[in-house]
Amino acid sequence: MTQTPEDAAGRTREATGPGGTASGTSRGARLTAAEVMDYLQRHPDFLTQHPDLLDGLKLPDRRSGDGVVDLQQFMVEKLRRELQRLRGDQDDLLSNSRDNLATQTRVHRAALALLDAKSLTNLIEIVTTDLAVILDVDVVTLCLERSQGLTEPSRMEGVQLLDRGAVDQLIGREHEVLLRDEVTGDPALFGGGAGLVRSDALLRLTFGEEMPQGLIAFGTRHPGYFDSGQGTELLGFLARILEHCVRSWLSSTR
Repeated sequence: MTQTPEDAAGRTREATGPGGTASGTSRGARLTAAEVMDYLQRHPDFLTQHPDLLDGLKLPDRRSGDGVVDLQQFMVEKLRRELQRLRGDQDDLLSNSRDNLATQTRVHRAALALLDAKSLTNLIEIVTTDLAVILDVDVVTLCLERSQGLTEPSRMEGVQLLDRGAVDQLIGREHEVLLRDEVTGDPALFGGGAGLVRSDALLRLTFGEEMPQGLIAFGTRHPGYFDSGQGTELLGFLARILEHCVRSWLSSTR
């Protein structure tokens, strides 16, 4: 087992007699400077784990001569760097908190706008026009997979029709959201606004067993605006609100 300076010092005290007189085994238990240096070199975090020892040490300063390490200055510089790092982390945390709060506010405004729709047609208008302004993106479209009874896109402004199974192919059968940080806008998703899109977010929409699957697609001209590492809870919440609104209007018109 590796001997620590404390262990060795303890054995040294036990080996000395009254008044500090060394017993017969004290010489063998004493640590040499070379042994202390060797131990500290093999355990560079020793003083970090025992910071109270620094209070009792006499540390050299710059006037001690050439070749002497200024440990006090080293500790001060280390603490200064650590303080700068912590301040940077704090600034990043505050910035992220402000961004998250702004995003949350936008999503709540968008949800209220959807709930305030006066008809299914008005709901689609809100999705494809108002949401882009509220959420500060360039394009928002509602995409539905083709099925019997759906009107062609030319008669449904802002609604894009997709081939059957396109939603699963785009997002993945087991996923609800796809965020892409850099992409060329797809006309099948964004229609005439595809040329603006360099980053997008696609969210699955499920309206019921008798209804085709759909997507709400958000596109922006800024690459990296959406990223796969971002949280999707707020966008998912908005998609659930839209599903609820569509189902409510469809049931009221039957």
